Amino acid sequence: MPYRSPLTEYQFLFDHVVGFGQVAKSQVFSEATPDTVDAILTEAAKLSETVLAPLQRPGDLHPARLENGVVRCSPGFAEGYRAIVEGGWVAIAANPEFGGLGLPMALTTAVNEMMGSACLSLQLNPLMTQGQIEALEHHASDEIKALYIPKLISGEWCGTMNLTEAQAGSDVGALRSKAEPNGDGSYAVSGQKIYISWGDNDFTENVCHLVLARLPDAPAGVKGISLFMVPKVIPNADGTLGARNTLQVVSLEHKMGLHGSPTAVMQYDGAQGWLIGEPHIGLAAMFTMMNNARLGVGVQGISVAEAAYQHALAYAMGRKQGKTPNGKGVIADHADVRRMLATMKAEVFSARAIALSCAVAIDMAKATGSAEWAARAALLTPINKAFGTDTGIAVADMGIQVHGGMGFIEETGAAQFLRDVRVTAIYEGTNGIQAMDLVSRKMMDNGEAAFRLIEEIEQNAHGVRAQYPNMATAVWNAAESLREATEGLVAQDMNDRFAGAVPYLRAFARVLGSHYHLCAAMAEGVDGPRTALARVAIKRLLPEHVALLAQVREGAAGLYALSDEDLVA
Repeated sequence: MPYRSPLTEYQFLFDHVVGFGQVAKSQVFSEATPDTVDAILTEAAKLSETVLAPLQRPGDLHPARLENGVVRCSPGFAEGYRAIVEGGWVAIAANPEFGGLGLPMALTTAVNEMMGSACLSLQLNPLMTQGQIEALEHHASDEIKALYIPKLISGEWCGTMNLTEAQAGSDVGALRSKAEPNGDGSYAVSGQKIYISWGDNDFTENVCHLVLARLPDAPAGVKGISLFMVPKVIPNADGTLGARNTLQVVSLEHKMGLHGSPTAVMQYDGAQGWLIGEPHIGLAAMFTMMNNARLGVGVQGISVAEAAYQHALAYAMGRKQGKTPNGKGVIADHADVRRMLATMKAEVFSARAIALSCAVAIDMAKATGSAEWAARAALLTPINKAFGTDTGIAVADMGIQVHGGMGFIEETGAAQFLRDVRVTAIYEGTNGIQAMDLVSRKMMDNGEAAFRLIEEIEQNAHGVRAQYPNMATAVWNAAESLREATEGLVAQDMNDRFAGAVPYLRAFARVLGSHYHLCAAMAEGVDGPRTALARVAIKRLLPEHVALLAQVREGAAGLYALSDEDLVA
């Protein structure tokens, strides 16, 4: 079925739920007027629906391939990419000094979601470039910025990030790639990197790789890692292209999904590179790109969830089978199918609201310099990444179930959503790592940022108890349970925290999602569809938090009571 961009949802969330108005009122983002926002969303919707969505199936059926060292991309991807860059969509949030639009991350997030719903394999390319632009803006020298950022913004060049090695997955500190000084300010970078999304293509002039490697005097572990810009083609000082660098795509991974996105094994053999940031602290610079990508990857999960929901809904509305309460005979009217559709819709709303709230916090931190807004953004980033991608997987899986046997047949397209989205819970830090980050680094303030957010949820629920007694009371009680669990969590030792990290993050997301649904019902002001959907989220999905928080309180001891031999037996 054709993809339809949910423009009214974005506008409603901006206006009534996530506080976008305060971003638009700030001096930094004063150009994000209602007319500008509407125009950008409308044009991005047209691009997504008419240009990118038709590439979804061809990208799956005709994967990117490696021929004689050259990556050949899926049919139509070159034209789709040109449409993206000609519309300026790569550079919505980039610094105007280098040709970007300087608009809010919240707006970029909505645009990226539409593009990802239309064709996730292709959208991965500009997402990586957006993250690289931000990393260079924050950490590169003025010379590197002036040379690379305008080309990345224009889309003439695109960007990647190279972290993972065969022996160093999540443990980045175990990487072995090295960088030797050339004596002219550049470095010779050698090593092999795996799982490099869009490691090469046949439609941009250059591919710019940010590569983690060790200098000769580097200490062991993560404190000895430096970051280097290693381009496919070495640029001259004026931005024209010079010699081909000594790097290559060794192979492309054979993947479960995202077939249109070439995931490369990259080999660097003394490739010329330039240091980004200070020596030995490259991981901090790379984390700028990774945090940008973590927001983006959470949104990718939502992208697929939206597309899978639309696909399943269309099928359920048209498939006739059996007797139904209203006599229409379509499966959407069967109670269990209606349950699945309502759950899918409610989950997409929750995840989207969390993602946009995270983006708003990023924007407000930039606009105000406020440490509290920065802490809010940091707190929401792992929640968005994990819950957004978990939602994408769950909704895509439910979409197959709605289709019944036809969902297991590739021609319907239902299975592709699940195959494509599954990796999002793994890359940019697995969702378990996101949860561990939430309960460790994000709780280094003893939970202060978390408690501030919980307090806001409780105050909001308390204020509308008269209008929505059942829903408001349920949200307040859940938030109070989350507060108590957080107090207990910060008193635990770290391994106990880690044992309950995933259920804690999911419980937090459950409470947040229900809070945003309650805000939507409040804005509606009548007992309409948003209130009905809020009841689904609050009365049917929110109760899960009780079981999740029970797991958090258990700590790690019970897990280790099972010996290695017990696990094998």
